[in-house]
Amino acid sequence: MRPLRGLRSITLAALTVAGTAVSMLIPVAADAQLRPLEPIPWRAFTERQPFSAQVGAAFLHEQRASLAGTSGDLWEVGTFSLAWRTGRVVLEAAGTAQRFFRERERFSEPHPDVREVSGDRRHDSGDYRISTSLSLTSNESPFRAALRFGTRLPTTDNGTGLDRDAIDFFATVGAHMPLGELVLSAEGGIGIHSTREPTFEQDDLFLYAVSAELRRFGFTPFATILGQVHGTSHRELRGLEDLGELRVGVRAGEEVWIAVEAVRGYETFSPSSGIVVSIGARR
Repeated sequence: MRPLRGLRSITLAALTVAGTAVSMLIPVAADAQLRPLEPIPWRAFTERQPFSAQVGAAFLHEQRASLAGTSGDLWEVGTFSLAWRTGRVVLEAAGTAQRFFRERERFSEPHPDVREVSGDRRHDSGDYRISTSLSLTSNESPFRAALRFGTRLPTTDNGTGLDRDAIDFFATVGAHMPLGELVLSAEGGIGIHSTREPTFEQDDLFLYAVSAELRRFGFTPFATILGQVHGTSHRELRGLEDLGELRVGVRAGEEVWIAVEAVRGYETFSPSSGIVVSIGARR
């Protein structure tokens, strides 16, 4: 148990330092992301154990890389999430270690900052996120409301065309309600992003997620709809296009679990299909 306690201490300290940095960096924003923001980690509030960790990978077919101007197959390797609950607060660090992209088709010229590649492969680090979720209701209440705010960190390379080396800010508010064996949750909020257009320096996107899971069997089937939408007063901006995914999956296990999700994109810049596999544990 001593190594686990040490890991908890290190994780909490890292998140605390990152949270301080976030408060200093909020005025800065970002753009260009391949995937929509993940939902609030509701299970971190409702489970008995305060610490959880999850790792996995994803394969996404016909994913568009807006800034590179190409579409193809994307592998996300080393997706992870670390969550720590203390009182009514959940601190989370999450992201993707590496992205491997194989181009299949070009649909536009690349952005001027994007380098040409020899062959059809692009490789980059994924995005990393730090967030704080605050429960607005008591821990004893079956209904839970929460406020989440956080940032994406600048860990990618502008030249690869898969994402942008910058920071963005997000804030969402959501609700979580168990209805017997059926559990529903929903959230919405705002993402503040910069653009690469000199006459349109910043865009604010609406972020949303709706989830349902059925805790009736030895395994838990679930479905999630999540994405982002630009404002109605202007066109979609390059690198800030609308994103939307339907995910349907099943999770087996409680303190140690494995989950498999099928992905179906319903926006132009989301993958046509994909699969996500993850394993996790709580302590």
